[in-house]
Parts: sequence; C-alpha cells; structure tokens
Amino acid sequence: MKVAVRSLCEFAARTGSLEYRYTPSPSAEEGIAGHQWAQSQRPAGYQAEYLLEGACLGVQLRGRADGYHADDTPVYLEEIKTHRGDLSRIGAGQHRLHWAQLKVYGALLCQRDSLNEVELRLVYVDISSHQETVEQACMTRAKLMAELEALCRRFKAWHRQEQQHRGERDQALQQLRFPFADFRPHQRSLSETVYKAASTQRTLLLEAPTGLGKTLGVLFPALMAMPAQQLDRLFVLTARTTGRELVLASLQQLVDTSVSSTASPLPLRIVELTAKEKACEYPDRACHGDSCPLASGFFDRLPAAREAAAQARWLTRQRLQQLAAEHAICPYYLGQEMARWSDVVVGDVNHYFDRQALLYGLTRQNRWRVMPLVDEAHNLVERARGMYSARLRQADVSIAKRAAPKSLARTFEALQRAWRRLIKTYDSEQASDEPLTRYLEAVPGELNRALQRLVNDLTAYMTEQAVVPELQTLLFDALGFMRLAEDFGEHSLCSVRLESRQSRQGGRARPGRLATLAIDNVVPGDLIAERFKAAHACVLFSATLTPTRFYRDLLSLPPRTVAQTIASPFRAAQVEVRYPRISTRYRDRERSLAPIAQRVSRQYAVQPGNYLIYLSSFAYLQRLQHHLAAVDPSLPLHAQQAGMREAEREAFIEVFRRQRGVVGLAVLGGVFAEGIDLPGDALVGVYIATLGLPPFGHFQQAQAARLQARFGQGDDDTYLYPGLQKVVQAAGRVIRSPDDNGLIELLDDRFTAPKLQALLPGWWKA
Repeated sequence: MKVAVRSLCEFAARTGSLEYRYTPSPSAEEGIAGHQWAQSQRPAGYQAEYLLEGACLGVQLRGRADGYHADDTPVYLEEIKTHRGDLSRIGAGQHRLHWAQLKVYGALLCQRDSLNEVELRLVYVDISSHQETVEQACMTRAKLMAELEALCRRFKAWHRQEQQHRGERDQALQQLRFPFADFRPHQRSLSETVYKAASTQRTLLLEAPTGLGKTLGVLFPALMAMPAQQLDRLFVLTARTTGRELVLASLQQLVDTSVSSTASPLPLRIVELTAKEKACEYPDRACHGDSCPLASGFFDRLPAAREAAAQARWLTRQRLQQLAAEHAICPYYLGQEMARWSDVVVGDVNHYFDRQALLYGLTRQNRWRVMPLVDEAHNLVERARGMYSARLRQADVSIAKRAAPKSLARTFEALQRAWRRLIKTYDSEQASDEPLTRYLEAVPGELNRALQRLVNDLTAYMTEQAVVPELQTLLFDALGFMRLAEDFGEHSLCSVRLESRQSRQGGRARPGRLATLAIDNVVPGDLIAERFKAAHACVLFSATLTPTRFYRDLLSLPPRTVAQTIASPFRAAQVEVRYPRISTRYRDRERSLAPIAQRVSRQYAVQPGNYLIYLSSFAYLQRLQHHLAAVDPSLPLHAQQAGMREAEREAFIEVFRRQRGVVGLAVLGGVFAEGIDLPGDALVGVYIATLGLPPFGHFQQAQAARLQARFGQGDDDTYLYPGLQKVVQAAGRVIRSPDDNGLIELLDDRFTAPKLQALLPGWWKA
C-alpha cells in the first residue's frame, strides 16, 4: 500500500470549506522559483528536496521535504509554501493541510533516525517581495507518530477498497472483448499498433482515415494494455466537445460488453472533466465557503460524495452534477477529486498539456504510469500554442483604471507611463495612422516591472474588497502575460501593435495610439516536451497527421516516437472527387459565387440529399448563402452562425441527422468541419471552396521566418500543412463506413497542383 505524503494529507487531513478566492495563487513555475530562492538563503549543510520514506500501519509513504538541516540541535525540517500578497488569504483549512504535510515528514524523520523530537518550520514566501513568514514548533516523536497513525487509519479503508477495485479492473480487462463480432477492415491493424506502442513504451503518431473507427480501435487495445503494463490511468484527451462525445460513446460500448459468463459490466471507473464555467452552479460567486454554499463545508461532505461517485463508476458531467447535488457540494471540484480515483479520465487536451494542468500535476505527484490518448491530435499544435500565448491591451488597462479606487491611482499611472514610453519608442517609426506591428527581441522590461507592481497592489486590494470584474480581468491577464515572459525564448514571438484611436478631451477629437503587447507561441513542443517524457506511452491519433515531420518538430516528440499510417478500409469507387477549377482566391471571391451556386443547384436537382459547403470565413459564407437563395429559392439552406453556443451547435447537427435534403453552409476548420459523425445518407456530399490557408499577415510572416530558421520549411509549416488539414478533415465527413458513398468537390483550381495532390488521401485516387 504505497502513497505520496502529499496525497495522503490531501485525502485524510483536509476539512472545512473550499478556500479559492478570486485573487490568484502563484503558478507552478513561480512556486518552484520561490522555493529555490528560499533554499538558496539557507546555511551550509542545508539539504533541499530531502527524500523521506517510511511505513505506518502498513502504509508505505514517500515524499520530499523542502529542506533538512542536521547541524542544529534539534535538527529541523522545513516545508516551504509560496503565496502572493496578504498571507491572511491562506484559509484555515489550507493552513492545517500545510502543517499536516510537515508533521508527516517530521514523523518519518523521527522514525528513521530514532529521534525523540524534531523542529518543524513552516515557511511562507511571498513571491513578489521575497518576504518570509516562519512558523515553527518543536514536536516529539510520540505526538507526530500519533497524528500520522490517525491519517493512515483514515486512508487505509479507502485504499483497501481501491486495491480491490484495481484487482477486479485488471482481471476484467484481461478478458476484455471487442464489442462487435469483428473489426472493420484495417481496424485490427490499428489496434495492434496501439498495443505495441504501450508494450514498448513509445509515443505513437497514428494516422488513420476518418470512418475507420479510430476511437474505438485505440481505446480497446489501450484498456487491454493496462494490466500487462501496470498502467494506473488512461487520459483520453480531445480538442473539441464533439470529440469527447464520440469518446464517451465508444467507452460506453466497451463498458456494456460482457466480460464473463455472468455478463457483468466492465468494472471501470470513468470520469468526464469539463471546464469550470460549464460545471459551476454559481458563476458569480468565489470558490470559498464565505461566498458559495457548495464550497462551504465541501471537505466535510466530500468523503460521502466520493464514495458514492466511486460506486457509480460512470461519471459523466450530468452524473457528477446529480451526485454533487445529492451531497450539496461543488460538481466541478467533485470531478477534480474523482480524477484522482478513476481509471479513465476523459477531458480536454489542456487538462494534461496546459501550464498548470491537473492531470500532469497528479501524474508527477503520484508517480503514476499513464498513457495519454490524444484524439484529433492534428489540433494539438494550435491548441498548445494558445495555452502558451498571451495578450495585454492598453485599452483594457484604461477600462480597469476607471473602475479602480483612488488608492490604486499611482499604480495605474505608473503602468500607463510604461505604456506611453513603449508607444513613443515605436510611434515615431511611422508617420501615418495605419496600424503598426513590430516584433521585439525581448519582452519590454519597464512594462514588465510596472505589471509586477500592478499584480502586487491588485492582489492586496482584492483580498480585502469585493470583486471588481474589470480589475479581476486585468489581474489575470497580467499574470498570464508575466508567466510567459519569464520563459520567453525562440519558441515564441513578442510583438507590439499600435493602432489609432480618437479620444475626446474638452469636447474635441484628439488622435492617439493604443498599444497591444503579445507573446505568441510558435513551437509549443519546447514547452510541452516534458509531458510526453512523463508518460509511459502516448498515442496521438487523427486522420490528418501528414507530414509526420511537421508534428515531430512542432510538438518536440521523443526520439523513439513511431509514425504509423493505417491503410484505408474504403475504396475509390465509394467517393467521386471532382475538381471544378474555380478560383476562390480573395481577389476572386465575388466572381466565384455564381459558378459555385450553379454547381450546387445542379447537383441537388440530380441527387437531392444532405450536403455541406465549407467556406473560409463567415463573410464568404453569408455571401454564398444569399447567392444560393437567389439562384434557387427552393434550396433548404441551413447556415452556421458566428458564436453559436453548445446547444445551438448540437441543434445544427441534429438537423442533418433527422432530415434529408438539407444544404448546409459551414466554416472550414470550424466546429462542423471535424469530429462530427454523419453516416449513411445523413451526408451525401461536401463542397470545399478554399485551401484553408491562414491569412497572409504580419504574424504569419514572422511565424514563417521563425519556423524557417528552426526547421527549414517555414512557409509550408505556416500555411500549406495547416490548411490542408482542414480540407481533409472536412472531406472526411462524407465517407463514415464501408457502406457509405458520396461526393467531394474541391472547388479551388489550386487543388490540382501536384504538391497538394500528394497531401490528399491516396485512397481517393486508388
């Protein structure tokens, strides 16, 4: 029975309420830096990150105390905790947890070295001022062991249950059966490749055509590998909500499959993680017992809710909400808790790859053997770039300043001065009022210092005062920017953009400039490579992972990564691919409307059915929609709208599933261009107007230059490959099974170029 010291305390020593206020805690990187600074101030002989191991009541414990010094009498142990601003914002429950962790280390040290007593020092370090606050106590071995035994008794019963569950799970998975009588063509090969990756502890870059049954074909062997490879967790990660729905549907098929003569369901604990804003019942309240009723007494009611959730096993968002309501606790944090105790965690890619990712943090803390399965992995490059990018807008500072109290006036004025100096540096470079973008070698130092002051003062103010939304937004934006600034390097671009404004002063219009400062990540692999190294094995799977070099380079995949392409189960006879050679370049967009509308109208007259037309933008979509309505008013048009909510997106897709004879219009690369399943006659044809190339602008040019310097294929990496991804994904909506037939029209004349033809699926032409 093994457990990390921190995990033991988080399970057995937490009581009372949730204590997350609106003011931000230090990031993981800031916490590490704070620890290192404090440890550097200690005397000779001090040992940082001191490993302690031991046993209590059959529980094997392991952890690292932040500091140990044996030259003093008595010897002392330190636990260092970082914070920002007023120390009083650390709640009583969090404070008790910190002491509990330190006392466990003290007990392990006394037990190992036969000490009668030890001095314990709980050190709080303000990361902004480097001010230390020290609490210390000299405690006897007897008292420390008594408290440790109390924690272990609370943990043992739960752990026995977990051991029993693990045994039942592994036994059942050894007998797992595929939920259908046979695999689809080439699906078995896909599954064997995944199982081999797990067995050889490799990262697998797996390209398999849409409609093969990739999701089920990956989940099945990964689950089978869990007992053999002693895997603790599978993380099934998606980039879109629609992808998560397909994952859950596939898992449901496997769970419902009989695994023995008794036809018992698969004893697998599965939890779906959702974003906080979707799970929160009180979005206007702070996650604190004094504010939210579901946070008050959370840890006192958590054991019963955790037990009920463990027994329920199938923990979708809806089921978590139901269980949370029954126990009057927060559904979001119940889901976060069950991520610790579930065999399969289904969530967004940010849950493992983001800067403060929950699943990555738990993996490191508990030394789990994990296997992330990343669905629609072609999206990971752009999603990870977004996780490690940030923007600061001077306009937002002005808005926040108007909402700020007088006590913060000097802080905002210092920040505004830094903005003005930044603008003055570059404003003289251009006499006109046209927008100006400049890429910088480093993050501006003066502005960064002013931001640090802002963060300190805002944190202190918001600790004591009611939340002001404008100040809260600026605080989090500033923090995000500063964290990225600390790690700024060749993997990212820093830019300043100046735009004209008309401000009013004394009733007269006065020209002025507004600045936006941005850090845009270009090579996310430099920042997420450790995530791949921490995994036992990893599978990145998608229909569009060509060329593999693009993904190896941009994601910094491990050297032993294997790239595998699975043959298509489909035949060229199933799909008719047409190349009308219509120019849809920006300058020709207006002229392209008539021929596209005529082709759609003629095809619909010959073969009525459900069609989707993919355009490069909402503006282009709306122009074609009007043109189609004018050319053929009888066409039943169904167009995607900008900013559709989740329920509206589901309703859009449901139209194609329930009706026939619908002509849909959607944005290429958007939510309806991938991750949706429309088999059979739910979709009989798609029209793809453009190559999906990103716009040619300042940022794309700077990105291409950086990628050219790093990898030698800057233009292709910036424009061609991301664009063709979108095309193949959208085209893949047509043929979803071996019985499907359909039409693909690639309208732009550039699709016939040999270089582009080589990047399109080979089975279309076979």
